[in-house]
Amino acid sequence: MPDSLPPCLPRLPSLVEPLAARFRQREATIAVIGLGYVGLPLILALVETGFHAIGLDADAGRLADLAAGRSPLRQIASGEVLAALHTNRLRLTGEGRALAEADAILVCVPTPLGPHREPDLSAVESATRLIAAHLRRGQLVILESTSYPGTTRGVMQPLLEETGLRCGRDFFLAHAPEREDPGNVQHRTVSIPRVIGGTDPASLDLALALYGAFVARTVPVGSADVAEAVKLTENTFRAVNIALMNELKLVFEPMGIDIWEVIEAARTKPFGYMPFFPGPGLGGHCIPVDPHYLTWQARAHGVATRFIDLASEINAAMPRHVLDRLAEALDRQQGRGLRGSRILVIGLGYKRNLEDLRHSPALVLMEMLEARGAEVLHLDPLVPVIPPQPDHPGLVGRRGIAPGPEALAGIQAGLIVTDHDGIDYAGLVAALPLLVDTRNACARLGLTGPHIVKA
Repeated sequence: MPDSLPPCLPRLPSLVEPLAARFRQREATIAVIGLGYVGLPLILALVETGFHAIGLDADAGRLADLAAGRSPLRQIASGEVLAALHTNRLRLTGEGRALAEADAILVCVPTPLGPHREPDLSAVESATRLIAAHLRRGQLVILESTSYPGTTRGVMQPLLEETGLRCGRDFFLAHAPEREDPGNVQHRTVSIPRVIGGTDPASLDLALALYGAFVARTVPVGSADVAEAVKLTENTFRAVNIALMNELKLVFEPMGIDIWEVIEAARTKPFGYMPFFPGPGLGGHCIPVDPHYLTWQARAHGVATRFIDLASEINAAMPRHVLDRLAEALDRQQGRGLRGSRILVIGLGYKRNLEDLRHSPALVLMEMLEARGAEVLHLDPLVPVIPPQPDHPGLVGRRGIAPGPEALAGIQAGLIVTDHDGIDYAGLVAALPLLVDTRNACARLGLTGPHIVKA
């Protein structure tokens, strides 16, 4: 074939169909870069459905745990890791050269925000360069990490093509945004529909063949850019609606109306309404981050994102509102301020029943309380010791108190930030003179009293 053939058309069509057949028949070897909250459940699903898989991670400790059959994530049982190892189809490594053995390489690395709330794609770029160092003809590369539209095509593709191989002709490239919901036992990796966009038709066909072999449903879209936009839309939708509930909470409070009662009544409507809930601030690896990827890219195109920006401002202001409610309640009930008060922060994870502290509002509130002169303790059965936190170095190594009335003596107020199931709320209500509840946990359990304040 002439060299002038457009790169979107496979130069060697024979590369595509045999590879697609290997995916459909689960005879291919799939590599996953990054074995965290996204990559680990993904690789376990691949192995469970019959694929041979190579797990690559830069964290030697994590690899050692997995090789010993220990899950580093609370929501994934160690038995699942052991079962995958016993198939002899799972290989764990820190060596990039193993990527040359893979028919497809799935990239599941972090995409955080930089110091000025700009996208930080350093992990994506590093993973892409590692792939490029071992890239061979006939491989499919897929980015699962969340990013702004154009990342797969504009960041990864040029780096991979520096090898001299051409996308859509020699190798193939697509985007299939992760849809993991840590701690959700109802929706698991294989049951969640996957949106897939290719950088060219052949790449899309191959990605559909791969995901179609281990997930319940695939949803093809017109390009990798569209697939990237889908994920940002999903999470921006959540961020904006949470902000609306947070603002409605502020609106209804002076009217004496309980936002939680309003939501419970509104959700009985079988159409036109979807429940979202207020809280002490946004946490996790997606909702506080992903809208900023969209607004950053929008600014690059000269487009304002006033609605999204306002939602971010509202959500970011919630820890301050919670602190103010706590200070008011202390003054009204005990005639004291935050300075010199012993405050117990209850629940540190960003989400119920998770130990994940990424962007957790609990850590922000702990620092704000200490800045106001309070003595801060914490109680979280899932986080006995606060692990390293780049954004909160002063909190690292703090040990939580043991549950029980003895440990609660002398505490002026408790602040429920995350409502884990394993916490004795009745004991807290009985032992603490003041309990500020940001999650409606007490009311949900039928616990009442004049010393319980919603915030």
